[in-house]
Amino acid sequence: MDKERVLITVKTYPTLSRKYGETVCTAGVRPDGTWVRVYPVPFRRLDEQEQYRKYDWLECRWMRNSSDPRPETFRPVDESELEPMGHIGTDRNWEERRRILLKTAKVYDQLDELIARAKANQTSLAVFKPTRVTHFTWEEDTRDWDPAKVRQMRELTNQFELFSDNRWRETFQVIPKLPFSFSYRFEDAAGKSSELQILDWEIGALYWNCLRLADGDEALALKKVHQKYWTAFLKTDLHFFLGTTQQFHFVAPNPWVIIGVLPIPHERQLALL
Repeated sequence: MDKERVLITVKTYPTLSRKYGETVCTAGVRPDGTWVRVYPVPFRRLDEQEQYRKYDWLECRWMRNSSDPRPETFRPVDESELEPMGHIGTDRNWEERRRILLKTAKVYDQLDELIARAKANQTSLAVFKPTRVTHFTWEEDTRDWDPAKVRQMRELTNQFELFSDNRWRETFQVIPKLPFSFSYRFEDAAGKSSELQILDWEIGALYWNCLRLADGDEALALKKVHQKYWTAFLKTDLHFFLGTTQQFHFVAPNPWVIIGVLPIPHERQLALL
């Protein structure tokens, strides 16, 4: 089994799993534009040199994750092999990111097509281009993780398969739970209107940073998040990275959520003289 490179484009806000602890859904594309979901990855417990950024090439030997039926879900054969192998920046108006994500990878523009492909278990990750974004919204959510899940996560050490040393469960401090859920409302190329929740780690990190700068003023922090995800991002050629959740992949009328955003600058058009 050879090592394979994946360009990381998605890291979701950490969630709690009774089996895997605190996990991050990481996903990206191969050089040929096909998708890989890397799960589970206990990102915050990786050594510093093993951690990676969005738009890093991550190299490892991958194997299908048999506990997840979604076709793009893989796991590292050996997590110690996870190694960033270069970074793609924003040079020349995001030229290389644009080539891989908008020209090599398939870009969808109708949500019904993706819903049908999810039901047929053909697709669970995609680049999506909304025709028109109409709202950026949020609503208050529970402010703390489920205490029972936290307790079970720490107690069930004998069921944890990836790590032989489980002492981290006694001391590891889980990331604070976001007290708000954020969503985009948009229309697709067929005129279908939808609202999807945003699970990207970056929106959570932005909220906590804005809250700190606002001295705990939640209304001001939310205003700052709105300014970026609405005022700033709508000036770009905004695309979404969509994914399905394992729980609802087969059963929900619409199993898709926004697991990342791509606020790529508009491509410059050169006038022919």
